[in-house]
Formats: sequence, C-alpha cells, structure tokens
Amino acid sequence: MKENDGGYEQGYQSCDCFWGSEPASLVKTLAMELRDFKGLKVLDAGCGEGKNAAFLAQRGATVTAVDLSGRAISHAERDWKSLHAIEWVQADIRMFDLGVRLYDVVIAYGLYHCLKTSAEIAELHSRLNRVTRPGGYHAVCCFNSRKQELAAAHPGFHPCLVEHGFYCGLYDGWEMLMQSDADLTERHPDNKIQHTHSMTRILARKGGV
Repeated sequence: MKENDGGYEQGYQSCDCFWGSEPASLVKTLAMELRDFKGLKVLDAGCGEGKNAAFLAQRGATVTAVDLSGRAISHAERDWKSLHAIEWVQADIRMFDLGVRLYDVVIAYGLYHCLKTSAEIAELHSRLNRVTRPGGYHAVCCFNSRKQELAAAHPGFHPCLVEHGFYCGLYDGWEMLMQSDADLTERHPDNKIQHTHSMTRILARKGGV
C-alpha cells in the first residue's frame, strides 16, 4: 500500500477538507455508549483528516491518530491544532510500532478496504486486537462486496471487497453492540458525482476484565 493508494489522495489534493468536520455516525453511536472519554486512550487507525480523532479528544480522550497520507495528516494538524491531546502520525498502520500500550478504543474507519487481501485485513485486525484492552471497543466501517459504484467517482481505486460476514467473523467472541450492512449514497467535494457503497459497520466490545 503506497501513500497514493486507497483512492483518497486525489481528494486530499483537490480540497482543503475532503471529509468535512462532522464525526462519523458510528463514532457518535460509540459516544452514546461510553458517554465519558476522560482518561481513555484511543487509536484512530486510518484517521484521514482527523474528524473522529478530534471529536473524541474534545470529549477527554488521548488519541493516537495514524494515516498513510502525509497530506491528510497535514490537513488534520492545521484544522485541529488547538487539540493537544492528539498525536498525529504519518505511517502505514500495518508497520507502525504499536508498542505495549493497551487502548480503550480503536477506530478503523475506511481502513480495511484499502488493504490488498482478506489475509492482510485479518492480520491487521489481529494486531489491533492485541493492543485493545479487555473491555475495550472497536468501531469499524468499511466497504463490503455487496454493492460498489466506483468507476466514475473513484477511478483507479480497487478496494479489497469481502463479504459483510467476513468482518463479523473477525469479532467472534466479542460482544457485538451493533452490526449493519447498509448502503451509503454520497458525493465527494472534488467531483460531485453521486455514488453508492455497501458499508459494513461494526461496534464491538472485547471480552474479559
């Protein structure tokens, strides 16, 4: 996975803020579940321009926000410079040294489908699982294989598309707080082309104490 892979670098180049500042719906759902983020450690893996990291930092979390795109990280540092509880890191999350820290929350929003194979997805999930404390949460959102309109809005983007059930299977043994396979129809600010993605959304809590 190179820095310009994933289909989003062109958007970062053409717009000052490609993803906007409103946190993702699943992250809002997580906030309703947890209520208080004070003292919690969050890993935002594939943070983009940082809207989800910022939302959680504003609620008291300490966030490590990692993205492959240097341009996305630059946008995040510019737009959220007043939030000192976020560590912005340009890195490939597959190679990033996660150390021995255990996170209370791991966000993987729009990340997994940017990998090359289902085996890579499973391996990264395993890494993120290992650094999630017992009782911690994962919030995952990604394209799945049911329906994708990519040719016009995402030329040259070839995401890894696997079944919704594959993602649910990664969380066998976790408490599944929410899982859905639903369509998202959107227009990106760079080309304004309406298109639809089938999206897997999972909010899960790791077992143990």
